[in-house]
Amino acid sequence: MKLHKEGYTIMAVAAIILIVINLGIHMLLPDGYWIPRITLIASIFIFFLIVQFFRVPSRVVNKGETQIIAPCDGKVVVIEEVVESEYFKGPRRQISIFMSPINVHVNWNPVSGVIQYFKYHPGLYLVAWHPKSSTENERTTVVTRTASGVDILFRQIAGAAARRIRWYVKEGDKVEQSTEMGFIKFGSRVDIYVPLDAEIKVNLQDKTVGSVTVLAELK
Repeated sequence: MKLHKEGYTIMAVAAIILIVINLGIHMLLPDGYWIPRITLIASIFIFFLIVQFFRVPSRVVNKGETQIIAPCDGKVVVIEEVVESEYFKGPRRQISIFMSPINVHVNWNPVSGVIQYFKYHPGLYLVAWHPKSSTENERTTVVTRTASGVDILFRQIAGAAARRIRWYVKEGDKVEQSTEMGFIKFGSRVDIYVPLDAEIKVNLQDKTVGSVTVLAELK
C-alpha cells in the first residue's frame, strides 16, 4: 500500500500543526500533568485517520470490454431509472455509490474508451446522500465512449465534508478501465449512468471495491 499524492500537503501541514500544539502544551504545563499525554495520544490518532484516508491499496483489477467496473470504494445507495438531463437528456439506469470518510477515495475509470465529454460544476455541499446532491453539489461529469460505441457517464460528487475534487482526464483522452482518473477528499459520492438494458450486477447496500467490483454488464 502507498499514500496518494493528493494527501502530501495535507499530511505535512497536519503533522506540523499537531507537533506545534503538543510542544506548546508540554512547555506550558509542568511534568506530571495528564493533559500532555492525552493530547499526544489524540494527536497520533488524528494523524492516523488523516493518513489512512489517503491510502492507495494494491489490488488485482478487473477488466472486461462489456463490464462496467466500480469507480470507487463505498456502498451502493441508489439503483433506479432516471432521466439524465445534462448529456443524454433521456432515461438511464443510475447507480450511486456513497463513499464514507473511512473508504479509499481514489476514483478509477469504470470502462475503457475515449472521453467524449467532461465538465466541472461548482456548486453546493449538501450531504452526499441528499437527492439533489447529484445536480446541485460541486461535481464533475465524465462521459466515456467504449469501443462498441456505448457512452457511460459518471459523476464525482462532493459531499458536505468534501470540498475538493481532483480529476486527471480531459475530453479526447483515451483511458483504460480500472486506471486512476481522480480523487475526492473527505467523504463523497459517485453516480454512474448505464443503458436501461444493461444487466445490473449489484444490489442496494452492497459494498463495492473500486477497480474490482462489477456494477453492470452491457448487452
